[in-house]
Amino acid sequence: MIAVPMDWITNPEIWISLLTLTALEIVLGIDNVVFISILAGKLPENQREKARQIGLGLALLTRVILLLCVSWIVQLDNPFAHIPVFWSEHALEISGKSLILFLGGLFLIAKATGEIHDKVEGVEHSAGHGGAKASFNGVILQILALDTVFSLDSVITAVGMVDQIPVMIAAVTIALIFMLVFAKWISSFIERHPTFKILALSFLVLVGFVLVMEGLEQKIPKGYIY
Repeated sequence: MIAVPMDWITNPEIWISLLTLTALEIVLGIDNVVFISILAGKLPENQREKARQIGLGLALLTRVILLLCVSWIVQLDNPFAHIPVFWSEHALEISGKSLILFLGGLFLIAKATGEIHDKVEGVEHSAGHGGAKASFNGVILQILALDTVFSLDSVITAVGMVDQIPVMIAAVTIALIFMLVFAKWISSFIERHPTFKILALSFLVLVGFVLVMEGLEQKIPKGYIY
């Protein structure tokens, strides 16, 4: 258990940091919720809520574990290879972080594009459309894979803003509880409005593109995206 110093409770800077980081974590978690909602929507009705809860639970668990391994997160920035590239005079530095972001971005682009194709071409595989039912375990594994990528992005943001681990964990936990409350509503809204589902998937393609660019050391301010 992580002890919280008593002077933190009366320190206004700690509370401001907590509120600011919580708000940012909620914004950063939107893509996570949308992805979980879309994947859960491919399951039978009686499994969707369970999948959403497990997905967000895994997201919280992954973030907390990564926060407790901050020293390891920092080491992920250390390059282990250098590759010459045509768009820069400097070689591209390959690190654990860049590799995770690059591969995660490609996976997100491929998954979101596939979902758009199924929706537009009328090859819905979700239960209730006469297609093959999605595997519950398969959906959870996909959620876990993207949770890891989203969590890494979220934790790096938290580490850059706040120094206190308990504040980071509190902010991430509050943000995930907020998302858990609204996940069902978001899922229902997306399922009822196919246009917004396409927009949500397009947003995920954009997020995937940003992750790929970050993996290639091309920084894009997230403020413009959100």
